[in-house]
Amino acid sequence: MAGMDLPLKAIREQIASAFDLVVHLQRLVDGTRKVSQISEVQGMEGDTIVMQDIFQFVQTTVENGKVQGYFTPTGVRPKFYDKLESAGLYIQPATFMPTEPAKFRR
Repeated sequence: MAGMDLPLKAIREQIASAFDLVVHLQRLVDGTRKVSQISEVQGMEGDTIVMQDIFQFVQTTVENGKVQGYFTPTGVRPKFYDKLESAGLYIQPATFMPTEPAKFRR
């Protein structure tokens, strides 16, 4: 589609329909990079691409210059879950349910 002058909304709609999942990486204060969020692309709302977090990293502290924390589900079961199962990938539904973090989980 090179050379075509598409409206911004049309481009965003194509992007939203092409991706199910976005993995966000973040550089933390200790200089390391961690996955900070795993989000589902849910579609469009007006001119905006709507995303919903499925998992997120929760920073608890910085010890000896290293970021400490844990990765936790948000409680949202992704809409594309059925696509995963039809592709032969089974993830237990409990994986998406939040649990109490261990006090010193890293």
